[in-house]
Formats: sequence, structure tokens, C-alpha cells
Amino acid sequence: PAVTGAVAALLFLLLWRRRRAGGAGRVCVAVLGDLGRSPRMQYHALALARHGREVALLGYLQNRPHRDVLRSENIRLVPVAELRGLRVGPKLCQYVLKVLVQSVQLLYTLLRIDQPSYILLQQNPPGLPSIAVAWVAALFWGSKLIIDWHNYGYTIMSLSHGRNHPLVQIAKWYEKLFGRLSDYNLCVTDAMKEDLWVNFKIKAVTLYDKPASYFKETPLDLQHNLYMKLAKDYEPFKPRYYRAVNPSAERSAFTERDGKSGNVVKSRGRPALLISSTSWTALAYLSDLTSVLSSPDYEGFIKEGAKLPALVCVITGKGPLKDYYNGLIQKLHFKHIQICTPWLEAEDYPLLLGSADLGVCLHKSSSGLDLPMKVVDMFGCCLPVCAIYFKCLHELVKHNENGLIFRDSKELAEQLKMLFLDFPSLEGKLHSFRQNLRVSWQQCWDESWDQIVLPLLEDKE
Repeated sequence: PAVTGAVAALLFLLLWRRRRAGGAGRVCVAVLGDLGRSPRMQYHALALARHGREVALLGYLQNRPHRDVLRSENIRLVPVAELRGLRVGPKLCQYVLKVLVQSVQLLYTLLRIDQPSYILLQQNPPGLPSIAVAWVAALFWGSKLIIDWHNYGYTIMSLSHGRNHPLVQIAKWYEKLFGRLSDYNLCVTDAMKEDLWVNFKIKAVTLYDKPASYFKETPLDLQHNLYMKLAKDYEPFKPRYYRAVNPSAERSAFTERDGKSGNVVKSRGRPALLISSTSWTALAYLSDLTSVLSSPDYEGFIKEGAKLPALVCVITGKGPLKDYYNGLIQKLHFKHIQICTPWLEAEDYPLLLGSADLGVCLHKSSSGLDLPMKVVDMFGCCLPVCAIYFKCLHELVKHNENGLIFRDSKELAEQLKMLFLDFPSLEGKLHSFRQNLRVSWQQCWDESWDQIVLPLLEDKE
């Protein structure tokens, strides 16, 4: 009787809360992950704040969010303590315990914030338990629940357990069931929109990832300042030699600033700057890049007299396999190729993308339905891309128009040779891709968000 009474009281409280109007003007943007590595949700928060909404941005604070988020008077960070140390007992028991503890932790945090009119949840691994907990919190507050589908949690789990594993099947059933309980849904591709309807009977609106306004081509003087900053810690950014023509010039590997006039120019004979951003996970096919760089093809062509530049390859990001790949990279010995793996400050990352000559994307989607945000940011900086193929990549990378799509390391090697031939000439594919991006890649996140999400919120209030 006591349990029955408690359940009845809880149901009455939830239904009473449901009838109440949500907190007008307040939105909770929730991420069961690192806020600093969740750019799309930061962009949501900034867009809401720009329209005068009070935003509670909830998630882990492992890495610092962008300074625009930190400076906004309308955005309040709500930290969730990351769960660590549950490594005792069988793995299944560890996982179940972790989900239970995270459920209590997340629900407690969601119920302590000011009453929101909307809860906007990032649906990205781990989907379990965030969707169910967010739904309960929305029911309690009388709020509308919006799920922004980035990927499916069960497809991520299938990478290590296999698609037929009982845990994977439970996760799929869970996402299908609780996903239907949301009020509105956003997704990142038309392919995912179709899949959500066909397989889950969930109606979603496609909101393509767009770069924030600070992703743009970097002026030459800012490039030089960034190179000089990175040169303090990373050898590839230091000048390879000094010429006695102008001993007062300040030099990096790519640029030099005249000591008298302060003018910045690109160094003659500079290396090409190639950048690849990765989460250092199983979905980042870094072996393709290391295979290309470790093969004799590129350096062999230079030795044979081909007009190819030296390469500085920068691989950014953090993740579980970084130490493993760093070990492989340290075993590589080149004369014309240098590799470094820095972790960049949030403000420096767009500056480096806007300074690079070519981006390489090695990400493959577990579901084949999401697009790599790293390519979106590169395109915002008008940086051409070579990207590894998966099913819906054509929605972003137009082969032979704004970049190239490759299927294996051999094809990537051929593309690098073709793109960098006679570098840094303003003729050829690399330059034409950049020109195409300058013309076509004009709409930023704010414009796209205002057209798609803002009417949705205004119509429902």
C-alpha cells in the first residue's frame, strides 16, 4: 500500500506539473557529454541567447566551451559530474550500474534548474539513459522535449558488440520507444530524417550543421601570429632555415613578418599545411592517413623530381586511441613530412582551419546517416577536403566540386599528389575547390537556425 500510494502521488504530481505552462523564455540545452566537444549544442545555446532566451547549458565541463558561450549573459553553464571509477565486477554489471547512477544524476540536475519551456536534448551516444530521463524531467516541468538526433546510440554499441547482441537490440528498442515520446525532433541529414520515419515512425526536421560565424578564412597577419604561437611547442611550425636577406624578419615555417614594416608574407618554398580533426576513436580511420604518409609514394615522387611540397600534417583532437596512434607516428621517419598532434584552444581551432591548405576527413558514421561536423567547419573556412566515403556523405561533400571522396589509402595518396602538384600555384583543383566554396558556402548557422528552428518554437508557444 505504501508503494502504491507513493506511485500514485508521483503520477499525480507529474500530471499536475504537465498541465502547468513551462517557464516562458527559458530553455535547457542538455548534453550527456563534454560541452567543449559539442559544438552543435553550443550553437543552439548561442542562437537561443541571441533571441533573448535564458539558456541552461547542461553537460560535462571537461573542455572549455567557446568564449562566446562563456561571455553570454543569457547562458548559464550547469555542470554534470562525469562518472568515473565503476570498473569493478563484470562489464555488464558495470554498464547497468553506470546507467542507473547516470539516470539519477541527470534527473537530479534537470530538476534543480529553473523551470524551462523547452528541453533540447542532444541525441548522441550515450542515448541511454538521456532520452528517458529528459522525458521524465519534461513531464515534471510541463516542458516540451526536443531531441536533436545526431546519430543512433545502438549503432555505436554495435561496433564493439555486433548488431545482434542483446544489449544492442535493447538499446535500439529503447531509442525507438522513448524517441516517439518527444514533442519535436531535429536531425542532421535528410537520410536520417527518412530513416527516423521509416524505422521509428518519428517525424523530424532536417537542420544541417552549419559553421559558426567565426569559422572563416584567416587573414595573413593572424595566420602568422598563430604559427608563431604554435612554434613555441611544436617543431613543424618552426622555420626550417633562415635566409640572410632580411635577418630582422620574424619567421615561422609558413610566413614571415618584416621587422621594419610589419608586413606579413608567405614564405617562399613553404610546406603545405594539411589538417585532419579527429576524435581518435574507431570511427576515425587514421590508418588510411598513416598508410599514405608512411608509404614511399609521396616522398618517392619528390626524390624523383616531382614538384610536390613538403607536408606539415596536423592532427587535432582528443580521444581514447590518441596514444596508440601517437606511438605509430613516432615510428615514422620522413625527410619531407612532419606530423604533430596538438590539442588546440577553442579560439585557435578555427584560425588554424582558416590557414590550412587542405583538410582530410577520416570519419565514418556508425549508422551512415550523420555527417562529420569537422568538414562543415572546414567548408566554413573555405578549406577544400578529401573525405573517406560513406553512404550519405554526398549531402555535404560534392566530389570534384568542393573536395574529393576517397575509399582507401591508395586513392587518397593519388588525390594528394594531384592536388599538391606545382603547389602553391593558383591554378589547379585545389584553388578551384576553394573558389567554389567561397561562392557556394555562404549561409552560416545563425541564418539556418532562424529559418528552421525559430519558427518551430514560435509556432508552438
